[in-house]
Amino acid sequence: MIKKMGIQWNLRRLMASQDMFQTSDLVPLLAERGIHLSREQVFRLVTQPPQRLSMDTLAALCDVLSCTPNDLIEVQATYTEVRKTVSEQTGAIPPPVRRTNIRRPGS
Repeated sequence: MIKKMGIQWNLRRLMASQDMFQTSDLVPLLAERGIHLSREQVFRLVTQPPQRLSMDTLAALCDVLSCTPNDLIEVQATYTEVRKTVSEQTGAIPPPVRRTNIRRPGS
């Protein structure tokens, strides 16, 4: 088993709790806090978990929504079973690696 870490991004839910139902509602509120993102960038931020997020943006979101980073991001552990290769299942020894010599013409 492999333990993988994932996140639950709760920005949309927190916005709804503040009666903000359009992603464009967030643009001027972030701009007031020095975070200048395009409407498209804010749309992506709201609709999908960000791979990277600056601390300034995170702080501004928390201020706008009166929440903490833990409210925005919930860490979730998922367990994935690793499948064994055929050689691991049967106990077979994999074939040896054969090295090749390259010879140049005239040598």
